[in-house]
Amino acid sequence: MIENNKFSELFERQKANQFNIGNTTYKERIKKLKKLKKALEYTYKKDIRDAIFADFKKPFLETDLTELYLVIKEIKVAVSNLKNWTENQKVETPLTLLGTSSWIKYEPKGVCLIISPWNYPVNLTFSPLVSAIAAGNTVIIKPSELTPNTSKIMAKIVSDVFTEDEIALVEGEVEVAQELLKLPFNHIFFTGSPTVGKIVMEAASKNLTSVTLELGGKSPTIIDETANVNKAVKNLVWGKYLNTGQTCIAPDYLLVHESKKDEFLKAFKRKAEYYYSNDSLKSDSFGRVVNEKHFNRLVSYITSAKESGATIEMGGDYNQEDKFIEPTVISNINEDHALLQEEIFGPILPIKTYKHIDEVVTYVNSKERPLALYIYSNSNKNVNYVINNTRAGGTCINTIALHLSNHGLPFGGSNNSGIGKTHGYFGFQDFSNQRAVLKKYTIGPLNFLFPPYTNWKQKIVDLAIKWF
Repeated sequence: MIENNKFSELFERQKANQFNIGNTTYKERIKKLKKLKKALEYTYKKDIRDAIFADFKKPFLETDLTELYLVIKEIKVAVSNLKNWTENQKVETPLTLLGTSSWIKYEPKGVCLIISPWNYPVNLTFSPLVSAIAAGNTVIIKPSELTPNTSKIMAKIVSDVFTEDEIALVEGEVEVAQELLKLPFNHIFFTGSPTVGKIVMEAASKNLTSVTLELGGKSPTIIDETANVNKAVKNLVWGKYLNTGQTCIAPDYLLVHESKKDEFLKAFKRKAEYYYSNDSLKSDSFGRVVNEKHFNRLVSYITSAKESGATIEMGGDYNQEDKFIEPTVISNINEDHALLQEEIFGPILPIKTYKHIDEVVTYVNSKERPLALYIYSNSNKNVNYVINNTRAGGTCINTIALHLSNHGLPFGGSNNSGIGKTHGYFGFQDFSNQRAVLKKYTIGPLNFLFPPYTNWKQKIVDLAIKWF
């Protein structure tokens, strides 16, 4: 852990070291990535599981799947492809530039800051770190203060695998992040809420620092009249209540065709009971809300919805001492209620019905662009209509959240749900500057067009404009 008064000193040390790190070969970077992989997969695996459980009782299997596997997969993809990623990319030479050659050099952005959230603390800290290392950057990491046990273990991992003048982790409260944001980083990678994302972007603008913002928002799920309900609820229940609903790409509200509502609710209840038993408080497969503040916020949603006449279709119970909230589904909610206006980030699913697919498009477009949009349908016409007439960071058809685990796909939001793309090659690009390089090696057409400008030179330019 670095003391607050040493932030500037740490930054300057990494700044002084950035070209040493930036000039490392792909083989040297792979060696570092493999060392990090070993720490996560073997040396600290039990410590990570225990720390995350201590922070919010996350089941070990969920930790392995959503925290460790995704980072290890990120490392494997980088290791397998880094040689190709780091090679100069040649581009075509137009006829008017005969005598030259051109290429794109992917160079590190320099000194980077990663501010990671609490909901997937290991995954959302180390996944962008993998991309930053692959691109050859130095990095300062500020993890969330809301998962202190996990932050402590991550600090041990970072200090064990790296030297501080390359990668360092700084623990602390929000004031630490505020101090770090004053420094002139070359790139900032932030994962969190749109509200805080705006603060990060404003701070970055003072130094003209580029940013990647992985935000969130209200991700809709659509069940149309052609959907297979039983197949839909199989992964919809899992995707909604994974990590106790504390997932940026979790279904935030459901739009179900009115002809499917009753069938859907019955199937959803059966599947939720099968996954988490009829007493989810005692289930080993269901976690807890991260802290009392978020617990109270979520409980207020449930109680105020009841008071305003909404219908609790499933769940609704909670235990304050254990920060437990039952998997919950609520219908007949007033449109101005917080459940339909704010990102929920918890195990509560609002449900609305519709008659025509154009109502869905109108409703989705009335809100900010979501990080994810899901549609369950056996109608290509409906699927294409929704995709072509809405905007979202990513979309899954007849499944939930799996696009996150395909490292061949870019992951990121659109406007309010984020800026920039990550994972695999897209993460490498995000932490790189695409430097344009052109080399002249012999006389070309341009040499004949220098001043003084004459009529015949004008004719050459006219021909170039018309034909080239």
